[in-house]
Amino acid sequence: MESAYLDHAATTPMLPEAIEVMTAHLGRVGNASSLHAAGRRTRRVVEESRETIADALDARPSEVVFTAGGTEADNLAIKGLYWARRAKGASRILISAVEHHGALDPAHWLAEHQGATVERLAVDEFGRVHPQTLRAAIERDPDSVALVSVMWANNEVGTVQPVRVLAGIARDHDIPFHTDAVQAVGQLPVGFAGSGVDAMTISGHKVGGPMGVGALLLARGVDPVPVLHGGGQERDVRSGTLDAPAVAGFAAAVRIAVSRQAETAARLTGLRDDLIRRVCQAVPDVILNGDPVNRLPGNAHFSFPGCEGDALLMLLDAKGVECSTGSACSAGVAQPSHVLLAMGADAVRARGSLRFTLGHTSTSADVDRLVGVIALVVERARRAGLS
Repeated sequence: MESAYLDHAATTPMLPEAIEVMTAHLGRVGNASSLHAAGRRTRRVVEESRETIADALDARPSEVVFTAGGTEADNLAIKGLYWARRAKGASRILISAVEHHGALDPAHWLAEHQGATVERLAVDEFGRVHPQTLRAAIERDPDSVALVSVMWANNEVGTVQPVRVLAGIARDHDIPFHTDAVQAVGQLPVGFAGSGVDAMTISGHKVGGPMGVGALLLARGVDPVPVLHGGGQERDVRSGTLDAPAVAGFAAAVRIAVSRQAETAARLTGLRDDLIRRVCQAVPDVILNGDPVNRLPGNAHFSFPGCEGDALLMLLDAKGVECSTGSACSAGVAQPSHVLLAMGADAVRARGSLRFTLGHTSTSADVDRLVGVIALVVERARRAGLS
């Protein structure tokens, strides 16, 4: 019995076209920094991949800085922009309260070790940052703000942020704006130039590319202090020998995911709405989290009263349904989701939540599998909680 894979927000299967492109380059000798023929061939692969990604995301090739993934790109943006602006006397980091830990944790590390003041931007009950919230935080002391970081779409509850409006507010005060667009690319129309952001994080394995590769898109004139020092690759802000086969697979995945975005979004929205409707019928007291309208096409996030999310996850896994709690785990003890807490949920509700996310391999059969077992699983989890 094949499982219903409903955890595409964690990682999505590689696209066949990306596998083909990546494997075509595996085993070929060449360092993209070398000047001989093998090095030049590898450099061509990297630069053509850079052009492909730039073209797909409305950016210049020179604005695409390759990294080892989304977490590294977030760290480079937040630490690097903070250090660059700290030299000019700015020390406040404004970051949404619902960011991925790849963005939140480097910000708080800077507070603990580098003199930063981190201010979490409050969100509403849907997990959305309101423009007036950002404007008020900036206008309290504009010169002290080092950067703003607000993700394009939330990885847990799927809420889409008003990124263009928020970036415009930051730009009015000449403050660099970073967005983590890892979840958005391929599901939403994403354009770097048109968004007005200064730095944007993307990741390979979220769009059907390989793990271990990503990029930070950096606008011209935006120069973060490097986190990695070495050979001076990637505009001298990200040193290190590039994994050319992975870069090529990444570029192929971005190109295909973006070209199919409208079609994919329409299909996933239909599957998602069917999933939401049928889960609500099967479990009448379930709570749908996140914006009911402005959310990722493939995201459905629920709280199940009277249940522990981890128990639900394992019971569903035993029934062939793979999903996620979306919560952090520390020392083996499940913690309530910081995203749901920021949205006003209490700790009990936050711990009793599950995320179901759809992607390019999802079918109606996956939804049927979930719906066929969810009521029984919830009943068992509730009984276990009472025992």
